[in-house]
Amino acid sequence: MNPKICERLAALRKRLPRLVLGFAIVGLFATQAGGWLALPFIERLDGIIYDVRLRYTAPGGQDPRVVIVDIDEKSLREREAGGEGRWPWPRDRLALLVNRLNDDYNVSLTGFDVIFSERDESSGIRTIDLLSKGELKNDAGFQSQYKRIKPLLDLDSQFANSFKDRLVILGYSFLIPGDKNKKGVLPAAVFTAKQIPSSTADPMVREGFTGNLALLQINATDGGHINPIIDHDGIIRRIPMLVSYEGNYYESLGLASARALLGSLPLKALDANGIELNEKTNYFGALEFLDVGGAMLPVDSQLASFIPYRGPYKSYEYISASDVLNKTVAKEKLEGKIVLVGTTAPGLLDLRATPVGNAYPGVEIHANMITGILDGTIKQAPLWTYAANLALIVLLGLCLALILPFLSPMSSTLVALLGIGLMTSLNLFAYNKGIVLPLASLLSTLLGVYLFNIAYGYFVESKNKRLITGLFGQYVPPELVDEMAQNPANFNMEGESRELTILFSDVRGFTTISESLDAKTLSEFINAFLTPFTQVIYAHRGTIDKYMGDCIMAFWGAPILDADHARHGVQSAFEMLKAMERLNDEFIKRGWPPIKVGIGLNSGRVSVGNMGSEIRLAYTVMGDAVNLASRLEGITKEYGAAIIIGEETYKKLPDLVAREVDKVRVKGKDIAVKIYEPLGFEGAVSEEKLVALKLFEQALQSYRRQDWDVAQSQFETLLHQHCSTGEVLYELYLERIPQLRANPPGEDWDGSFTFTKK
Repeated sequence: MNPKICERLAALRKRLPRLVLGFAIVGLFATQAGGWLALPFIERLDGIIYDVRLRYTAPGGQDPRVVIVDIDEKSLREREAGGEGRWPWPRDRLALLVNRLNDDYNVSLTGFDVIFSERDESSGIRTIDLLSKGELKNDAGFQSQYKRIKPLLDLDSQFANSFKDRLVILGYSFLIPGDKNKKGVLPAAVFTAKQIPSSTADPMVREGFTGNLALLQINATDGGHINPIIDHDGIIRRIPMLVSYEGNYYESLGLASARALLGSLPLKALDANGIELNEKTNYFGALEFLDVGGAMLPVDSQLASFIPYRGPYKSYEYISASDVLNKTVAKEKLEGKIVLVGTTAPGLLDLRATPVGNAYPGVEIHANMITGILDGTIKQAPLWTYAANLALIVLLGLCLALILPFLSPMSSTLVALLGIGLMTSLNLFAYNKGIVLPLASLLSTLLGVYLFNIAYGYFVESKNKRLITGLFGQYVPPELVDEMAQNPANFNMEGESRELTILFSDVRGFTTISESLDAKTLSEFINAFLTPFTQVIYAHRGTIDKYMGDCIMAFWGAPILDADHARHGVQSAFEMLKAMERLNDEFIKRGWPPIKVGIGLNSGRVSVGNMGSEIRLAYTVMGDAVNLASRLEGITKEYGAAIIIGEETYKKLPDLVAREVDKVRVKGKDIAVKIYEPLGFEGAVSEEKLVALKLFEQALQSYRRQDWDVAQSQFETLLHQHCSTGEVLYELYLERIPQLRANPPGEDWDGSFTFTKK
């Protein structure tokens, strides 16, 4: 085969993992864009991108056509302070407000972002009605006065009468999904189910509502719901122009207001080509526009429209409702204006999270909607945008996945930035033309493919650097290596002095065992017990210093500081014995000899770090405490103990139950040291062992007082009654006593014994 072809095939084979995983990334985001997979972070990112575009392209400034009459804190003050008192206000005051707006200021429309679902009985009319039908039913004088004053007390009628011959739009609210409660009445529906085929839309459907009193709604020009769509991140970006209730469709407050201003002509439902949909249409496309008296209002599949925010809070002039009632507002500020009555008072809970503010008055949302419909500035997201997004993801994503593996990091970066820049520019261009294109999934695809290729190349090329980090992996478990990697500056292999706990373990009679096994079996045998012992040490944050045949040397407290190094060391020793018992069951089944281990532990200050020659270094420990730990492991067999610990280790564990087995001078040490056999931690030692421990302490005291007869009797009692708790130990002392009787050690004897072995 041609060498160049072979070279290219080799290069392709080398990059094949990157190509395959790059395609997988493209496939992941393509399934999301196609609607087959939900990726919440993409939805949130699209929301953030939309918000940024909106803020940077919003026209800003105030729109003079709409004024918000604000039920603000000033209006809620007591009458003596120039306000109207706390909400709700008597309906005669609201009637006065409507009359002021229309008679004194000649506004073009009044919309209420307030719901009046209950009767106003603050005038006492309910009590008088009850009296007229009860106790004073036959009182002619009372009935005469009742007929005269009833119109004055019927505040709801006064409010309703103020609507007559004026453009007044009342707001109402649909309830959350599943809530079927109904209060008040709804205005007339703008579409029936037959007029909008179900195949053309997927509207918001509700089963309950809070509407206005029938008296008020009948006298108003129309009504509109005030329900926004709250996205997953809690931000309001859209309002459903139509909501489905019992098969009929009801318009929003903004749409109802704009339609009233444009002549209250019936709405028309249109497809993307401007063809009207109705009950006679056999149509399987989608409803994409509403014709509002000649103004084209784009809607999405939920029959919702994007809110065309002009800018932050107060993009429309706010006038206090109390100032209108008191006629302190200049006429030119309201004459001919569209007025929305709402609230910014925090206590009335109509502040919403929007792209232009986290405490944005709900009434201003509807103001934006009205002017957007009148101006035709509402953005659209037609169905084809989703197909275009999917096509771009597949086309550009696959191109990038094919190209980047063969480019250098710098070239890859330039190509990726070019693609991202072009797509972002295209998206902004479309947005300025009134079309909202999804961008998050496309950017995530391009960025994901780029970052994966960069990361893959980086990690492959930095293998040698990772090997340096792996040096500590020879000694400590992966979990500790990960912990060290979080703060690498805190760790190095330079020599230092630290207080550590050191452990030596050795298999007794290993020479005999090794002679009975062939080389391959011996290797398997050693691995079989060294592996679980190492796992135990690792599980207790230990560091493996080295393996010496069947022996393990380990320590605690380096390279990571460990205040509980003594505890972790002793816990490891106990766990190693348990692991040994499990291993022996397995060894017997395999025809291997069972093992017994001796473990020595000691604590003290030692030197720790990289030690050796220029040719080979090892991370290890040196010092007297290390030597003593080794000696203690060597004398475990003499006392019949599986574990022996030094005095410094014992002192660090006040809750450790241990017996002082002797005071010895080991080889290389002139000063006698106390040595202990740990029996377990408090609460984990059997009653028999505790009884034997107490008797042994008494026998040891007699022994050190050179009271040989008492000591011999006590050790014999231990041997006969508590043999299982230390047969070898008791026999050891019974062997020593006759020797010491024959050769008394002297009055200054401290009870120590000198070992010359190991």
